[in-house]
This record gives sequence, C-alpha cells and structure tokens, in this order.
Amino acid sequence: MKPTHIEHIGIAVSNLDEAIKYWENVMGLKCYNTEEVKDQKVRTAFLKIGEVKIELLEPTSEDSTIAKFIEKKGEGIHHIAFCVEDTNKALKDTEGNGVRLIDKQARKGAEGINIGFLHPKSTLGVLTEICCKSE
Repeated sequence: MKPTHIEHIGIAVSNLDEAIKYWENVMGLKCYNTEEVKDQKVRTAFLKIGEVKIELLEPTSEDSTIAKFIEKKGEGIHHIAFCVEDTNKALKDTEGNGVRLIDKQARKGAEGINIGFLHPKSTLGVLTEICCKSE
C-alpha cells in the first residue's frame, strides 16, 4: 500500500450543528457538505483546510459505531483516512502484511468514496481508513 495523501481526519461529535459552528466561527473553516450515511448510522459534515478534509461524524442511532465511541472515549478524533489508488488492493496487501482488517472489501462511505478500515489493534492504536474515489 502506498498512500498518496491524507484524505481526511474523522472527528466524532455529539451534536453536528454545534460542531459545525465551532469549526466555522472559531477555526474559520467552511462546511461545504453534509449528508447522512444510513448504513453507518451517522450524519457527516465536511470542512477543508488546504487539501485535507475534516469529517465531523454525529451518530444517528445509539447502536452506531460513533455512538459507542463517544460513550467509551468521548468526543474527539476517531480516525485518519489515507487516499490510495485501489482500496480493495490496499486492503489485500495490508492483510498480507499481517494487519487485522475491519473491512475485507471496500464499501461506500460519505461523498461516494470507497472505504475500508484497518483495526486499531494492528495499527498502533490508530483507527485507520483507506479510501479512493473510484475503482
């Protein structure tokens, strides 16, 4: 796997609207997209700084991964996402290097990108997402 750049940093939040206000009013960034990803039980908002996106993630269900994260660890950085040429190939290559996967195959994420997660127990405690725009 050879990432080309950091695609985004995912931040778990309890209230998306309040989080957007902070990032816009205090940090001076502009929210350019919000959407609900129903199968992941989250609402997302995207802001950009340089070429890197900030993805705010609000749970839409108490049993969502983000709700469980907030309950256990509180709001804050949830994951870092790296852009690759082919998510499925990167998942396969990474698994071949002994890394535990959360996703064996790419799935659709926010903004229509193909995503796959590496387990933090194999990535020095950092939940790592790999993604690409199309495959």
